[in-house]
Amino acid sequence: MNAIEQACEEMELSAPARALLRTPMSAQGAVRALLDSDQPQDALKLLARLLPKPYAVAWLCQCARGEVLSPEDRAGAALAEKWLREPNEANRRAAFAFAHAGGYASFGAWLAAAVAWSGGSLAPASQDTPVPPAEHLTARAAVAAINLLAAQQPEHFQARRHAYAMRALELLGGGAAA
Repeated sequence: MNAIEQACEEMELSAPARALLRTPMSAQGAVRALLDSDQPQDALKLLARLLPKPYAVAWLCQCARGEVLSPEDRAGAALAEKWLREPNEANRRAAFAFAHAGGYASFGAWLAAAVAWSGGSLAPASQDTPVPPAEHLTARAAVAAINLLAAQQPEHFQARRHAYAMRALELLGGGAAA
């Protein structure tokens, strides 16, 4: 199974999206094909899963720049930026605590979840047995975050999702799912 097929399965892309992607194509070509066929949700899912995890988080941070964010969303973005600069376990755990405390109910909480689920363990730090997150959880968090960010302007929801996806296409260029 190639990376696109695996991403389609893990991210539960729709049957029409999977049918469109039966022809072999590059990762960028697959996302563009979905966007061009007016399947933005499936395009976002595929894009988020094919990006390396740090790239997915960087993409979310890039999308947040220039937006009017609530204090909670700004705090989540700050934690993500800190993790990008210093991708250590302490920063990942801080993002995990923030996302959990926020009830995964805001853009900032989902952005923090994308960091939290990028690696490490989901178990408490005191637990000896690690519980690694599933490989596709960062992508799921990224899609939730993008949809919440786009929904801040409901009248432009579709156009904003499309624009956010287009921003990440160049990041996808050489990246493989990670």
